[in-house]
This record gives sequence, structure tokens and C-alpha cells, in this order.
Amino acid sequence: MGFFDKLFGKKEKQSLDEGLKKTKEGFFAKITKIFAGKNTVDDEVLDNLEEALITADVGLDTTIKIINNIEARVKNEKYVTEAELNTILQQEIKNVLIDADDTLYKNFEIQQGKKPYVILVVGVNGVGKTTTIGKLAHNYKKAGYNVILGAADTFRAAAVDQLTIWSERVGVPIVKQNMGSDPSAVAFDTVTSAIAKGSDIVIIDTAGRLHNKAYLMEELTKIKRVIKKVIPEAPHEVMLVLDGSTGQNALEQAKQFTAATDVTSLAITKLDGSAKGGIVLAIAHQFKIPVKFIGVGEKIDDLLIFDKQEFVDSLFRLE
Repeated sequence: MGFFDKLFGKKEKQSLDEGLKKTKEGFFAKITKIFAGKNTVDDEVLDNLEEALITADVGLDTTIKIINNIEARVKNEKYVTEAELNTILQQEIKNVLIDADDTLYKNFEIQQGKKPYVILVVGVNGVGKTTTIGKLAHNYKKAGYNVILGAADTFRAAAVDQLTIWSERVGVPIVKQNMGSDPSAVAFDTVTSAIAKGSDIVIIDTAGRLHNKAYLMEELTKIKRVIKKVIPEAPHEVMLVLDGSTGQNALEQAKQFTAATDVTSLAITKLDGSAKGGIVLAIAHQFKIPVKFIGVGEKIDDLLIFDKQEFVDSLFRLE
């Protein structure tokens, strides 16, 4: 049994099942009814499946891809069992999810030789960005790493205060300055402090504003530039945090941020509060960026490593 197997054990499976409960009771309960008693994929099945996918915020483009692939696969098979239809749908859903090239995406690990490993976290206010950072710090610390946080969202006093609370709760140091300070200065101080302390991981919070995309891009570019003065290859990761419960709004935010900066990974939060879990499929398919973590609750351990096999298995595992 590998480290990943230990991470995604019985407790994690239970958290995933509970977190996706509303989505399962909505869309995936409909799937059972769509396929019930059917031994062929006819126009009625495809129409009902398309409606269910769109209702779950899977998105039009992703829905069309899934429907077309299913139609092509069963075109020459007049009779297909209900179990086979379910299997085909599960396979096509998995196919639209992106596999991360790096196996470290399946562990709370960092690449050897990249110390400190710098993660720049972006996302609009209210998506659970700061909470996600706190949970990340907790998990990385639990995995044996020395973590330091940088409060570079200096435009909101509440953001700095919230991150400070998380640093105290998790027991990791934080670098911060007064409200209104230059975010890039905070980022620079955080990285230099990490080197001085011998930290393994740096997680930097950034301001969550989209009202002026040009300014957002300028700010993120400046933060990256000052970090590179200390660690030329950093940041090693730019993680975009999205609120899964907002459905298509999360998709629009992904468009804005991927246009403003080079997003390399995704964390999708609040999947437990909505029946719109299908947005994970839409985002992964449209932007070809791997989902690294999903938030399925308020507890400190409710940030789970995303594994598409476990995700799809849970969606189809009706209680």
C-alpha cells in the first residue's frame, strides 16, 4: 500500500461521499431513472442525459462531448444493458477530467530539489481561498513539512486577520505587513524568511479582485517578479481556488484568472453545499488544468486530494 492509498482511506472516502451528497441526490439520482429498464440508447435517453448534465452545471461544451462520445460508442450496438450504460457514462466522465502529469498531485508532497517550494494562491474574495490555504498548511505540516504563510492580500484587513488565525490554529509562522502595504513586498519578505528558516513550503495569499483584470495581471506579475529575484524558478505552482457551489460563475472566474496569469492547478471548494458538483467536469475539460484539491466541508481535514477515479466512483455510489 502506497502513501496515496493511506491518504485516501476509509475516512477520506466517507468525507467524499458526504461532501458530494447533494450532487448525488440531484443529477446522479436522475441518471439511475434515465437508464432504468433501458436496453438501448435512444434519443430519449440522450435527451434526458443531456438535460441532467446541464442541470448539474457540467456545461454545454462538456455535455456535448460526453453525449457525442456515448452516442458514438453505442452506435453499432443495438442492445446495451443498464449496467453497461452506467459504465460507459462513468468512463466518459473520467475521460474529461485531467490527469496531472506529476504523481505528487496525488500526495501532500513536494518535488525534491525545490526547497522552499512556493505556491501562489489566487482567487476572488469569498471562494474559501484563505481557508483553503489554512487547510493546505495543516496537511503539509501533517506530512512532515515546515510551512510558512505569506499574507499578501493587503487590501483587506479581514484577509490578513483570517490567515493569521489559521497560522495560529495550524501552528505555522506567517509573514504579514500593515493593511495597504505592497503585496509584492510581503511576498518577497515571505520567501526570504522561508530561506532563512529553512522552510520547505511557502504558501502566499493574494488579493481577490477581478474588477480590473489589467491591474490584477500587473499585481500578480510583480509578485512573481520579486519572488524570482530570490528563487529564479519560483513560484513553482499557481493555484486557483474556485467556489464549486457557484456553478457557472466559477467557470467565468476561471476564464478571468487564466487570462491574467499562468494557473497550474485548481482547488474547488464548497462542493458539499451544492448539487452543482458537475462544475468540476466543466472547469477541468475547458481549461485543461488539473484539479488538485476539492473542499467537501468545514472541518480542517475536509480538503481532499482530488482523484478522478474516487470522484466518479463516489458520484455513482448511491446510498
